[in-house]
Amino acid sequence: MTRRGLGAQLGELVAGVAVAAAIVIVPVVVGSVGRAAAEGPGATGATDAATLRLGYFANVTHLPALVGLEAGLIAEELGEVSTELAPQAFAAGPAAVEALSAGAIDAAYLGPSPAINSFVQSGGASLRIVAGAVGGGAALVVRDGIDGADDLRGATLATPQLGNTQDVALRTWLADHGLETSPTGAGDVDIVPTDNARTLQLFAAGALDGAWLPEPWASRLVLEAGASVLVDEAELWPDGEYPTTLLVVRTEYLEDHPDAVAALVAGHAASVDWIGTHPDEVPELVNARLRADAGAPLPDAVLDRALAHVDPTVDPFAATLPVLQRRAVAAGTANGGELAGILDLGPLDALRAAAGHDPIAGAGLEGGSR
Repeated sequence: MTRRGLGAQLGELVAGVAVAAAIVIVPVVVGSVGRAAAEGPGATGATDAATLRLGYFANVTHLPALVGLEAGLIAEELGEVSTELAPQAFAAGPAAVEALSAGAIDAAYLGPSPAINSFVQSGGASLRIVAGAVGGGAALVVRDGIDGADDLRGATLATPQLGNTQDVALRTWLADHGLETSPTGAGDVDIVPTDNARTLQLFAAGALDGAWLPEPWASRLVLEAGASVLVDEAELWPDGEYPTTLLVVRTEYLEDHPDAVAALVAGHAASVDWIGTHPDEVPELVNARLRADAGAPLPDAVLDRALAHVDPTVDPFAATLPVLQRRAVAAGTANGGELAGILDLGPLDALRAAAGHDPIAGAGLEGGSR
């Protein structure tokens, strides 16, 4: 059987990603970071929201969500404005965007490509990026015998989902090395959108030549299935800085409940700070959250390697967003469009100002309450 034929069969096998059921958590009470500090010019005194439904993935690239949920940091800040937190785990960005667009969730941790696509396709009406969440933590890992781009001609590679952030990164890198791809599967390299867990199984069975994956899946293929890293995405960006995960809010929710959004941002920022000040406690919290979401914790070696490759941050690396959009358009997975107004960093900047920090650079993409 040819690799090309195998890729087509794999595409049929793994098509579609299901939305996971909502997860109920019991918040752990921790010290508040001062919710009032997050009330910036966008806080209009609108009625508090009864609930904030927050989407996220059980991936290490969603580290602030995992820690913030398990430690109760986000829930505590929302409690200050009488808003209950209702977290929901998703398998991939497009599924979370669909739920956000349908009003099934109010906010989400998302990769930049799904967030940009939603904003553009809705004419700027669907969502706003209110903070960065994680930089780094994605890589192309491959089987033995692949030492460079030339060895990938005729190969079958996986990404989490067509048009997601890693999918666009892989297609861009291949194009930069003279290898053609297509969203329909034709080209010099077959790219098969595949659920991450299934990717691990298929790679271990020899049915895939490699995959461009977020953490912890890149580390799992390396440590559990003998893959090697061909490309660390950090090597492709100035100073190694690029967004893997952003925190976004449905625009209507942001307009109706600015206090709840300010509290969400405060809880998120507290989670990022906590990760930096409690490094020895992070693995235990992450594995507790993963055990609840995915049914099993990660092996210590996998988790340690994955954590070493991600950078929790509130910075959305705004200057990279137009670059990511152009790459998605060139790859044929997105349409071009205006990005002005995709950022609403008002609550985050108010929080930072109260702590004596400078505003986050918005690269001219700011809107809303800034």
